[in-house]
This record gives sequence, structure tokens and C-alpha cells, in this order.
Amino acid sequence: MKKKSNTYKKSGVNIRLANTLVKYIAKKTSQTKKTGFDNIGAFGATFDISNQKIKDPLIVSCTDGVGTKIEIANDFKKFDSIGIDLVAMSVNDLIVQGAKPLFFLDYLAVGKLNLKKTKKIINGILAGCRLSGCKLIGGETAEMPGTYQKNKFDLAGFAVGIVSKKKILSKKKVKNGDIILAIPSSGIHSNGYSLVRSVIKNKKLSHKIQKQLLKPTKIYVNEILSLCKKNLIKSCAHITGGGLIENLDRSIPTNLSLNIDLSKIKIKKIFKWLKKHNISSSEMLNTFNCGIGFCIITKKKNIKHIKKIFTKEYEPYQIGFVSNESKRINLKGKIQW
Repeated sequence: MKKKSNTYKKSGVNIRLANTLVKYIAKKTSQTKKTGFDNIGAFGATFDISNQKIKDPLIVSCTDGVGTKIEIANDFKKFDSIGIDLVAMSVNDLIVQGAKPLFFLDYLAVGKLNLKKTKKIINGILAGCRLSGCKLIGGETAEMPGTYQKNKFDLAGFAVGIVSKKKILSKKKVKNGDIILAIPSSGIHSNGYSLVRSVIKNKKLSHKIQKQLLKPTKIYVNEILSLCKKNLIKSCAHITGGGLIENLDRSIPTNLSLNIDLSKIKIKKIFKWLKKHNISSSEMLNTFNCGIGFCIITKKKNIKHIKKIFTKEYEPYQIGFVSNESKRINLKGKIQW
């Protein structure tokens, strides 16, 4: 009896299906911002920076993922916005230095390629790129049976931006007396989801809570770059893992201190809901953004000009100031849960 031959497809990897996906991505990216090069399907991605009218340019790069929020997407079988989260986590880091996002690459690893599901993820990535004004120029989709279970996947993103050496935002510019403005988050964004999953385990959730848990991360690119053009920012912070204080601490010089009034934080309802599940205030503050997705450090006189850039939903408000006190972190007030 003739033995059946082993094939890559029988081992769990479908190259033909992957090629179909590549063609789909190529078609979708051709409808977005042009780079002048046909990148999708090539061995390397190219981007023409000769038309960027920036003197003394610096390239800034970031990489990130969305962590265990992908497990929430799997649980709720909703994959159309997780790609926005992926782009947001990297481009929101780029703009901390005042860099304009140029292009994005993604890495998607799956146990078994599901074309319908993967297209939804890719469409989310493309939506994130449109919101941040950059181009998806390449990436990698890896089918890895045995490493990932059939319905499991992981995402990583890589963003590259550009900024003038003279315009780069730096904590060195921060002075005693500068104020700290909080910009609201859209929700949980993409951090703390291991704790979220622990909270919701074996619980029946309403559609409203499910929607809040998967609400995509706010992309702050347009607003922050507008402020940079007007020289209205000294330093800023993307509030991600580690929460508000840890990320702000990275945004001021070592000889200055943070003064934060916790009672000023405008807590979103989803965090109040989470807090009810036996989570302490300090744990909430150290794990989640609690309603603040981004912070700006600036001169007090700039407040009115800064607020004009934002919609009412994301209007910045003051939560503290920078001083030259000996104690590095000075907290007052209590979070109003």
C-alpha cells in the first residue's frame, strides 16, 4: 500500500490561503496613502522620505502589541477594532517625542489561518493607519500550528515617524511651575487586560460592558501634532502600562517633582465598574489609565489655546503641576470612585 506523502498543508500551514490574504492586503493598501512603491508581497518594505519637508530630520521608531486584550476579542468574537488598538499603541508613543507617523508594519501569528477573521483584524489596522495619517507598508502573517491553538493569535506592531531635531519634545524643556494637563482616554485602551480577564472570568456580561471592554484605543496623533506645530507642548506622556504616575515620572527632569491632585481625575464609568470587583484604588491607579490616556506638560498660559484643538469629549484639564520640591512624587486628594 502506497504511503501518503507529508505536505506543509497537512502539517497545518496553508500557503495558498496565506497568499490570498497577501493579495487582499495589497488591494486594500493600494487604496490608502501612496508611497510610490509596491511593498506588499515584497521581501522588504520601502518608504520615500524625500518629500518630507523637515530640516535636520530624526527617525523615531516604536513597537508594541495589545497584550491580552486579544483574548477579550476572541471571547466576544469581535475582531474589527483590535487592529486600531495595535496602531494606537505605537503611534501614541511616537508623538510623545513630537514625531509624525510615516509608516506601520504588523506581525500576526496564528495557530490556523482564518481568512474572514484575519481580514477583520487587517481592516482594523488599516483604519488605525488612516486615523494616524500613516501607511501600512508591510508585515508578516505566520501560521504556527502547535505553538498557538487553533483559534488563538497574537499581534505586534512597528511604527516609524519623523521629527526635526529642533522640534523634538524632551523632558529637558520642563521647568518649575509648568502645569500637567490630562487628556481623556476612550476607555481602558490596551493595558491591564490580564486583570480585566481575571475580573470577568465566569461572569455573564451585558452587551454594554462587552462593548466598553473592546472600545478601541484613542489615537491622539492629529491633536498632539497640531499642538507641536504651535509650540504649545514642552513634554508629554502616553499613559499605558504602569498607569498615570509611572508614565508621567518619565516625562520630567530628575531635579523636578510631580504634584498630582487625584481628586481632579475624571474617572470613566468602566473603571468605576472594575473598581467594584475588589480592586484597591492604588491597584487601579497603577494598572489602568483610569480615564486619562495622554498627558501634556506646558506653560499655564497655553491652556486656552490647547483646549481649542480638541473636541469636547477629549478636552484636556489640569490635574497638577511641576515643582522643584525635594520629594519626587507628591499626591493629594482621593480618586472619586
